[in-house]
Amino acid sequence: MGIPALAVSLGDPAGVGPELIGAAWALRNSAALPPFFAVGGAQLLAAAGKTRGLTLPIEIIADPAEASVVFPRALPVLGHDDAPYCPGAPDKDGARLALGSLRKAAQLAVAGQAAGVVTGPIAKARLAEVGFTFPGQTEFVAHASGTAAENAVMLLAGPNLRTVPLTVHCSLASVPGQISIDLICNRSRITAASLQRDFGIANPRLAICALNPHAGEDGRFGDEEQRIIAPAIALLRAEGIDATGPHPADSLFSPHARDSFDVALCMYHDQALIPLKALDFDNGVNMTLGLPIVRTSPDHGTAFAIAGKGLANPGATLAAIRMAGDAAMRRRSKSA
Repeated sequence: MGIPALAVSLGDPAGVGPELIGAAWALRNSAALPPFFAVGGAQLLAAAGKTRGLTLPIEIIADPAEASVVFPRALPVLGHDDAPYCPGAPDKDGARLALGSLRKAAQLAVAGQAAGVVTGPIAKARLAEVGFTFPGQTEFVAHASGTAAENAVMLLAGPNLRTVPLTVHCSLASVPGQISIDLICNRSRITAASLQRDFGIANPRLAICALNPHAGEDGRFGDEEQRIIAPAIALLRAEGIDATGPHPADSLFSPHARDSFDVALCMYHDQALIPLKALDFDNGVNMTLGLPIVRTSPDHGTAFAIAGKGLANPGATLAAIRMAGDAAMRRRSKSA
């Protein structure tokens, strides 16, 4: 492909991440996946694969540069770090392996030894027990790549929809106080630039949601649309960004409306994630925009309850790997 292989972090080894990495390798040809390698966990991955009826050929590599050669015949695994496979039973040893895998994968992407990083699902509470101090992997990867937290933008993407939550992990009561003209404009600019660079959309169309029902109904249900959102949209349009709104969120995600935009910027977490997961739950990808590296992740959690039972759908993992490869290729072609 003309790019290095992607680095895939394990996620919590007690969750579904390891078995889905194995499933992705097994489906590499039919899913048209770019080369990737797992960071650590060779024995763990072999055991997890068996839960899905897979006998995975696994080959330990000492250098990421070996991955593309190994990938057609075996799942490349970098290094010897490992942990016992105990699906559904997370513990500190597993959390340490997950953190080490994440840290190494990010380092390799930053160093250019990997084309990007695909992060497996983690249990934040478990990682906190072993010294993880970030709210999530998005913030960790932003820090590792030297990006200010406010410039790392979460994009949720599936076959039918792309959304960006402008505020993320905070209480609903705090959202109105966090929304500002600067916040909307900054994240909209990053989103528009990233859609051009990583998705090849020459003139991205941004639909910006209202906060209140019926877009505030001319101030009857709140004035954030008039005071903050509409002025931000006017500034973006003056800069040449195709931003529209404020759009009432209750109608923006209908089939005919979705054809009118490339991404919806939403005021809070659930406003962005409910429609994405309703439409694309098994194929949703979390991509971090605004980074100097490519980072994606399947948009689902550890699913401890079904880990090791062969029930987890690999669709989101396949989509995350494919999206990371496509973005890395576009970046490489533009820099050539």
